[in-house]
Amino acid sequence: MTDAFNVVEVVTSGAGVLAAEMARSGWQGVRDALVGFFRRGGDQRAREELRVLDLWHARVLDSTETDREAVLEEVRGMLAIQLAAFLQKYPDAVTELAALVRERESGTAPGAKLTAHSNSNSQVIMSAHSITGGTFTYSPGSDQ
Repeated sequence: MTDAFNVVEVVTSGAGVLAAEMARSGWQGVRDALVGFFRRGGDQRAREELRVLDLWHARVLDSTETDREAVLEEVRGMLAIQLAAFLQKYPDAVTELAALVRERESGTAPGAKLTAHSNSNSQVIMSAHSITGGTFTYSPGSDQ
């Protein structure tokens, strides 16, 4: 692996960033970015790695608020193992993982951003999918 990066530090930071994003609404964007990272091992390997990520993501989402921090700690550990194993086979991918970590940690990652000002007595809703509540329905791409 390259001397330009401390691989253990990149793996640890990467696992922390991925686990944190799993608990946030921006997970899909991170997952999409990881597709290219894992494709360094071929399409089949990418599918396998993403399947594991999806299982960890489901574990985070299924956890209760009480258990969330313990589950995130477990997921961080497992992600560190997964990333380290991948980087052992594909050491050149460390630069891509480091860039993803820097992007997420700096808050410059592409994706939806929302700023609401002077919205007293109102609600602000941001969604990439349909929303239904009571008599209100919003479906992106429709005329509703």
